[in-house]
Amino acid sequence: MKKLVVLTGAGMSAESGIKTFRDTGGLWEEYDVMEVATPMAWQKNRDLVLRFYNERRRQLETSMPNAGHKGLAALEKFFDVQIITQNVDNLHERAGSTKVLHLHGELTKARSTADRNLIYDIGYRDINPGDLCEKGSQLRPHIVWFGEDVPMMDEAAGLASEAEIFVVIGSSLNVYPAAGLVNYAPQSASLWLIDPNEVSVPGYRKIEVISEGASKGVKLLTERLLSR
Repeated sequence: MKKLVVLTGAGMSAESGIKTFRDTGGLWEEYDVMEVATPMAWQKNRDLVLRFYNERRRQLETSMPNAGHKGLAALEKFFDVQIITQNVDNLHERAGSTKVLHLHGELTKARSTADRNLIYDIGYRDINPGDLCEKGSQLRPHIVWFGEDVPMMDEAAGLASEAEIFVVIGSSLNVYPAAGLVNYAPQSASLWLIDPNEVSVPGYRKIEVISEGASKGVKLLTERLLSR
């Protein structure tokens, strides 16, 4: 089976009702990202940060995978599919994808503020002030905030370097280091971009563009890949 590596961004989940930054001018609904998604925000107003992610978690519980998520899962019948996602939702897994790497963390997990290796599955439950890890420290969302290291980046780069087909779906390719993953794809790999918006692709590689949203775009991608 050919190795198909897919990098997904916020546009992947937009049709499932998950808000994206670029559709809201850098805001998540009424929240400024700098007030809820940075280490400084956590130090400044912990209650606000916890409330924000609790709301995101409740929204995720009622959201469903869209046809794009399901289409990528179905491609596992024909390709060795590895998904690298910038999204913190679990819609790829719920659609049936079996190999998903989360670059920016997972909304349904919490972690210790004292030990980043202490990670807990919390499902869709709230994290409240006073919820502690086993070492007695406050739990925080298991999210990579702006300004923090991306621990899974090396693994993601390794996966990208093995791609025979590399697909970007719903990512503005503006958030680094994730945006640089396309440059790890071998020169021999075919590159694809699925996005209804105009996206500037790093480097000077030939890329096949499908100017559609995730659901229709994955359907067209599947048809084109299977016809070759």
